Amino acid sequence: MDPSIPEVEQLYWKIFETASDGVLITDLETGRVLAANPAAARMHGYSREAITGLRLQQLIHPKSLPLFADYAEVIQQGGLFKILAQHVRRDGSLLSVDWRAVAFQYQGHTCALALLRDVSQQALDELQLRQRAEVRAHEQTALLEISQTLASTLEPQPGLILDQLRVLIPYTHAGLFTLEDSTLMAQSIRGVERLEKSAPFRIRLSGNESMPALFNSRRPTHIANLSGDEPSAKFVRTLLEGDSAALLEGAQSLLWVPLRVKNRIIGGIGITHAERDFFTPHQADLALTIANQAALTLVNAELYEHALTLAALQERQRLAQNLHDAVNQSLFSAGLIAEVLPRLWERDPEEARRSLEDLRRLTRGALAEMRGLLAELRPSTLVDSSLGDLLRQLANAFTGRTNIPASVTIAGEPVLSAEVQVAFYRICQEALNNIAKHAGASRVEIDARSIPAGLELHICDNGRGFDSSELAPAGHYGLGMMRERAEAAGAALTITSRPGQGTELTLRWQESPKQEAA
Repeated sequence: MDPSIPEVEQLYWKIFETASDGVLITDLETGRVLAANPAAARMHGYSREAITGLRLQQLIHPKSLPLFADYAEVIQQGGLFKILAQHVRRDGSLLSVDWRAVAFQYQGHTCALALLRDVSQQALDELQLRQRAEVRAHEQTALLEISQTLASTLEPQPGLILDQLRVLIPYTHAGLFTLEDSTLMAQSIRGVERLEKSAPFRIRLSGNESMPALFNSRRPTHIANLSGDEPSAKFVRTLLEGDSAALLEGAQSLLWVPLRVKNRIIGGIGITHAERDFFTPHQADLALTIANQAALTLVNAELYEHALTLAALQERQRLAQNLHDAVNQSLFSAGLIAEVLPRLWERDPEEARRSLEDLRRLTRGALAEMRGLLAELRPSTLVDSSLGDLLRQLANAFTGRTNIPASVTIAGEPVLSAEVQVAFYRICQEALNNIAKHAGASRVEIDARSIPAGLELHICDNGRGFDSSELAPAGHYGLGMMRERAEAAGAALTITSRPGQGTELTLRWQESPKQEAA
C-alpha cells in the first residue's frame, strides 16, 4: 500500500478491498463504474479491470431498471436507496442483489457508494418455501373438498373415491378392493378399460403369507420396482394373475394403502405409475388420509344399507300389525254379523237393520283401512290424491275401527307441495290415533279450509281432554312427533285442551314469499 496515503484512507481502502459484500462506486451523471472491489467483480463474473468503466445498465436486468427511476434523486437528497433487484452476470445468468446506496463526493464528483449483497440463495429458498406453502394449501383444500364430497354420500361409490384420489396423486392404474373372507373384491378400477367394465372381480388370497403381506403393517406399502427381484415385487406379480395382471401393464412402481376403520380391515387401494420409485412418503401419507376417509364412507354406506333393510322390515311389521289390529278385526266382526243376520232378520227386523248398519260401517272402515295401507305401500298416493280424499279416507278408517263418528268438511283445497300435503296427512293420522287411544270421545270433527296462500286444519273431539300446559301429557308421545312434522313442513301447530272439555288441534300453513315467488 502506498505509504504516502494517509493512514485513515489506508484503513478505508483495506475495508473496501476485503469486504465480503460487493462495493461499487459509480458516477451519478454518467452511470459508469468508477471502482469495484473484488467481491463485486466476482459476483458479476468480471475481473476488476473489466467491470470498471461499465455502465450500471449493463449489470442490471432490464426488468429491474424501472426500480431505479428515482435512484439519483433519493441519494442526492441525502437518502438511503434500498432495493432488491435482478442483476446479470457476464455469462448471462441472473442473480438477486440487495442494494444499499448513498451519495458521496469522490474525485471531485458526486458519486454513489453502493453496497451489494448476493441474496440469490435466500431468494431461491423463499421461492421454494412459498411454492411448498402453496402446494400444502392446495393439498389441504383438496383434502377438505374430498372429505366433504365423500361425507355427503350415503351410497358406496368406489369410483368416486379413486377419482378424488387422482386430484392429489397422479397414477397410471388404480383399484379399490374390499376384503371378503380371504378374497379381494375389485369394486372399481381406473386406467384399464376392460377391467373397469368387468368390476367387481375377485382376487383370491391363497397361502398363509398373503394376508400378512397386504395388511399386517396397516401402513402404506411402496414398491419402487415392480419388475425387480424384491420379495414384495415378486409377491405382487404372483398375486395379480389372469385378468387382474392387466393392473401391472406398463407399471413400474406401486403404492398399496389399507382401508381400515379402527381395528377392522375392510380392503385396500392400490395405485401404480409408469415411472420407477415414483411415489414419495408424502404422497403415501396423503393416500392414507384419503383411504381413512374412504373407509369411513364405505362403512357408513354399509350401515346405511343395513338401516334401510331394518327400516323396511320394521315397516312391514307395522303394516302387518295394522292389518291384524284393524282390517282383520273389522272383517272378523263383519263376518260374525253377516253369519247371524239372516236368523236375526226373521226374529227382529229392527235389530237386523241396526246390525246391517254396523256391517256397512265395518266394511266401509275396513275398505278405508286397506286404502290407507296401500297408500303406505305406495307413497306416491299421498301426493297424487287430493288432501280432501285422504282426510275422508282417514276418517272412514277411524270410524270403522272405533265406531266413533268422524265428520269431514272441506272448504277449498289450495295446491300444496308434496312435503306439506304429506305432513297434513301424517299429523291428522296421528291425531286420530291419539283420540282413539286416549280421548274417550264420542264425536270427532275434521275441518280443512283454505286461507290466503295457505290451508288451516282443525281436528276437534269431545273427549276427556288434558292439561295443554303440559309439554307431553302421559302417554301422548305422538304430540312431539306431530310438532316435529309441522315444524319441518313450515306449518304452525296449536293444541288447545282442558280436562273434561275435549281437545282441538289446529294446523296452519301459509306459503312464504320465497316459496310463492318460486
